[in-house]
Amino acid sequence: MRFRRKSDVDDAPETSETGAENEAETVADGDPAAEPAGGEGGPFDADDLPDDGVPRIDLGALLVAPAEGRDLRVQVDEKTGTVRSVVLAGKDGAVELRAYAAPRNGDLWGEVRPQIAADAARRGGTATENDGPFGTELFCEMQVKNAEGKVATQPSRVIGFNGPRWLLRATFLGRPAVDAEALDEWCSTVTRVAVRRGAQAMPVGEQLPLTLPAEIQRVQAEQAGQAAAAGDDRSGVQADG
Repeated sequence: MRFRRKSDVDDAPETSETGAENEAETVADGDPAAEPAGGEGGPFDADDLPDDGVPRIDLGALLVAPAEGRDLRVQVDEKTGTVRSVVLAGKDGAVELRAYAAPRNGDLWGEVRPQIAADAARRGGTATENDGPFGTELFCEMQVKNAEGKVATQPSRVIGFNGPRWLLRATFLGRPAVDAEALDEWCSTVTRVAVRRGAQAMPVGEQLPLTLPAEIQRVQAEQAGQAAAAGDDRSGVQADG
């Protein structure tokens, strides 16, 4: 399991839940209302996770199975240190995962789609509803700066999975955003995800809390302690006068 900081993965439109600028850390290498997720095909509810033998990394609200050739990262709010999303990134694209509290019955995905579209329009982009393999999805196009500093169009595909008292939102970037065959391959990764809603009462639409694995938290604490000790050592050294 690797741990390193990465730059932002995307500039996809968000709902009003979005926080400050994020940075990513590598951790490791149909109507959705009528047919909610959490069934046999996944994404799964953590309380009904099948005994499929698939190893999953516990990130709090999300249990994510690593995929070959794809880094598993988390995006962290720089101001608060809160984990904001989970990202699976590969050579041909990436998918960002977030889970939200939802009512026991209803179609939260249908309610938040207009919010995502409005955010895209506010930021100078577009969002179009299309029929996809999991029901209604959003195809978004945003104006971003590329590595050369030039303005380019970044497409993304946003798919929502209504589960029992939760909504899983998957935002695809790169090839899976524009290529149906690539999307099918990437969706096979998303459908192995399990969502842990928890029993606590939460406002509808509030993001379910994500956490780093205990081992990563331990390494972080050790690194912070070493950095603090090194700083104390340097502060005690006086330059020759």
